[in-house]
Amino acid sequence: MAKVSAQIQPEKYVVKIDTPTGNSILSDQKEEAEGNDLGLDPKELLSASLAACTTVTLRMYVDHKGWDVQDINVEVSLEYLKEENITKIHSVVNVIGNLDEKQRARILSVAKSCPVHKIL
Repeated sequence: MAKVSAQIQPEKYVVKIDTPTGNSILSDQKEEAEGNDLGLDPKELLSASLAACTTVTLRMYVDHKGWDVQDINVEVSLEYLKEENITKIHSVVNVIGNLDEKQRARILSVAKSCPVHKIL
């Protein structure tokens, strides 16, 4: 089970997020939203969760397959379409390694199977 707790700090919009195992991060709003930009804003946290989960899922997969992969980079962005009241999630997956087209296609398919992707 994934569990965190969040506590708002005295500073405007600074939130300390803790895990039961003692890890912590700060979240904050950007300066243009009257925050101090001391940490990732909530949308960045969501994007980071998907990017981290995707890269770990891909690393586990290529390691299991024994494929020659030196680097995996995933960029995630959120685009809010105000008129349609929807948010689109864009992911770009870059894999550096000695792979053929079939392996690359499989990697893109596996990227969509990470647990966070399934939740979203």
